[in-house]
Amino acid sequence: MKSSEIDGAGSSGTIVVLNGPNLNLLGQRQPDIYGSDSLADVERLCQEAAGPCGFTIDARQSNHEGVLIDWIHEVRQTCAGLVINPGGLTHTSVALRDALVTVEAPVVEVHISNIHKREEFRHRSYVSGISEGVICGLGVYGYVAAVGFLTGRS
Repeated sequence: MKSSEIDGAGSSGTIVVLNGPNLNLLGQRQPDIYGSDSLADVERLCQEAAGPCGFTIDARQSNHEGVLIDWIHEVRQTCAGLVINPGGLTHTSVALRDALVTVEAPVVEVHISNIHKREEFRHRSYVSGISEGVICGLGVYGYVAAVGFLTGRS
């Protein structure tokens, strides 16, 4: 499906960018895998990608599964799109998946590393099957690509 075919693409609104456990350490934790950009850098890149299209970014990070689920419930009917990097919860959380199913806008799953080139347990994602798209292995540019898709620019 092209982004222009998604309800709301090309209009204004808020794109929510959620980051899960350990992503607050981006730029410090395993830079050989995740790079040197910080989470603040990622948020800035997302805002730069969304702004010219009339969208705003609401970026949040939590190390707690329940907090992420509460945030998803909070925005599920109001966001124009949702970008999520669930971190390690990707491979373990049915509850997070069940919350994401309730989002009425497109959801894009993002991973900085290529999870398919890593340990076997990382190859399984509970989120991919309910996402409009999955971007992995492109570093922090994956967030920009996801925002571009949701704004209709990609």
